[in-house]
This record gives sequence, structure tokens and C-alpha cells, in this order.
Amino acid sequence: MLILRIILSIFQALYLACKTFVKSKCSFGISCKELNLHKESVLNLVDLMISIFFSGDYDAVIVCLGSGAAFLPELSGRLPLRMCRGVIAHLQLPDHIREDYPENSPSILSDAWLAVQGPQTLYLGSTWEWKSRNFSRHVPEEEASKALAELLPKASAVYPAIKNWTVKGTCAGLRAMPPLTAEGSLPLLGCVDEFIGGPTECKYWLFTGLGSRGLFYHALLGKLMAQAILSCNEDLIPSELTSWKNQVKQ
Repeated sequence: MLILRIILSIFQALYLACKTFVKSKCSFGISCKELNLHKESVLNLVDLMISIFFSGDYDAVIVCLGSGAAFLPELSGRLPLRMCRGVIAHLQLPDHIREDYPENSPSILSDAWLAVQGPQTLYLGSTWEWKSRNFSRHVPEEEASKALAELLPKASAVYPAIKNWTVKGTCAGLRAMPPLTAEGSLPLLGCVDEFIGGPTECKYWLFTGLGSRGLFYHALLGKLMAQAILSCNEDLIPSELTSWKNQVKQ
């Protein structure tokens, strides 16, 4: 899945940046800990708790799986997320077409978004299939045809030359959209120790439901979350972002 590949590349880049930062600090004689990146499947948080308990000390576990958080046994049916399947298309400009996407031109965010990857390749998205639980990346032919019939007219309204591009494939993913509240659609943050049934020491945290505009405020929310985790104080997070827990049945 394109989205998963992007997320994995972000994590790898973040790991390398952290590793470089730690190495630079160690070179100045500052006491440092070893930094490692582990990639493994996690089926439930209880097993993860047992695994990390025997592996040594840790500060916290942050569940930031997007829609995947709702499929964890400990959180399933307890998160007020609105599931929505979306299909995106990979488009490429044929070699015989000379009108490349203009260099240094931006990607486009409108009724349909264009994520430009170069002068001759881009991604077009996305559809919205509410209440879907289908997290498969595979897009059947009928679903792909319906998605393109919806997306291409929207894209052509802002980029008419899209008609010259060729569809190379489609893929899909499942969004975890936040609930609608009086304050708007706000992400779900906070300590979830009480859901896990483990230690009540601010060990488990949730960070999900950023919605379609998470790219704009993920850094701010990440900073707030980090401060709350390091201080073991959920009150450092605005109450509007943790109030969702008041409506969840324990």
C-alpha cells in the first residue's frame, strides 16, 4: 500500500535522524543510550506489554496505527472513530506527450488532490466510502472504474491536462476519521492504560483520528503528546482532545 510505504519510509528517516543526533551527542562526551529500530507484527497490546516487560525499561508505548488501532482487541469497539475507505490512482504521462507537469509547480489540494512525484508521475485521490471496514489495499476492477469516474472529472476541473495522463494502477486504504463534536472533528489523544488492563503508570498512549488535515497539525500534537508522556501528565493535552474517553464504556 502506498500509504504504508510512505509511513515506513518516514519511520526509517526518523530513526536515522535520531541515530545521527544521538551519535553527535555521544561525540561530545554526553552519556547516551543505544538506539535500535525493531520491526515486528503486533496482534494485541497485552502481548506487547509482556514482551517489553522482559526486554527492559521503557518509557511508554504510543499507539499511532491510524485505523489499525480500532482492530486491536483491547481497543476494538471502544474508539469513536468513523471508518472510511479511500481509493487513489497512480497516473503517468506517456513518453510521446511533451507537456510535462510544470517543474516546481505544487501538488494540488481540492475536491480531488494531486500528489505530484515528478514531471511525469503523480497520484490522484481520493474517494470516500464511509462505514467501510475493508482495509485491503487491493482494488477490484469495478471499484477502480467507479473511483476513476469520480476522481478524474474533479481533477480535470483544476488541472485540465489530466486527460493526457494514463492510469497505471490503483490502491486503497482505510482512514480513521475523528468523531463530529461541537468543537469540530478533533483527533483522539490521551493515556489508555485503563483500556489495556495493565499498569496505571501512563505507559500506554493513543494518537489517532487526525483526519484529512493531520498533515497541518501533526507536529503540534506530537509535541504536546511528547510533553505529556515525559511528564506522565495527561492534563498537558487540551481536554478537547481527551474528552472522547468520557463517552467510552470501560
